[in-house]
Amino acid sequence: MREEKYQPKMPDIMEAIFDAGYLIFDLVAAILFFTYAKGNTLFILYGILTLTLGGGDAFHLVPRIIRAARGTNDRIKKQLGIGLQISSITMTVFYIILMYVWKDTFPDFNIPAAVKAMVWISAIIRIAVCLLPQNNWCTEDGNLKLSIIRNAVFAVTGIGVIILYAISGNANGYHMTRMVAAIIISFGCYLPVTLFSKTKPKVGLLMIPKTCAYMWIIAMGLQLLF
Repeated sequence: MREEKYQPKMPDIMEAIFDAGYLIFDLVAAILFFTYAKGNTLFILYGILTLTLGGGDAFHLVPRIIRAARGTNDRIKKQLGIGLQISSITMTVFYIILMYVWKDTFPDFNIPAAVKAMVWISAIIRIAVCLLPQNNWCTEDGNLKLSIIRNAVFAVTGIGVIILYAISGNANGYHMTRMVAAIIISFGCYLPVTLFSKTKPKVGLLMIPKTCAYMWIIAMGLQLLF
């Protein structure tokens, strides 16, 4: 009996196009930051921030694109698991860099010691938790307890950065209070997915506005650049 050939479904194709567009956007934005930085530390940091975001996400989005085109198998499942682990770590690093992006955007402000400690300590804890093999990244069940812990700590990291952008407000006419909105949207969409997507797959659709929120963060940097 002839094996039935895999046929991509339209939702999978649309997801793959969106993911590819997002990764291309990050790559182009990073090139622009480095090309036009001209030694400006702020835009060099934005370039690093963008590469960290896109590079980390590529580890799980590229396998998702391949899965959409060719179907799933054990190799893809393993790549997706490892990719999620890597992107969880790089996303944490993203917020550390974003803290220093804030410092270079608003040199007249200082990072409060408590906020700096809040971001660094929570980020280190999250990375340490993400490295634990008990997370079972490559299994469908995962580890709900560790997922709650690592994402609760991650929320603390995000809150620390939100505080900074709330402190600076609209200083210098940059209107960077938008960064507060973007981070809140990203976490508001990300956390439900990590907690409930395995039992309620449709919750995974929240990753679209979450990804758009991160593109908005990068777009704010491009607006400053140009």
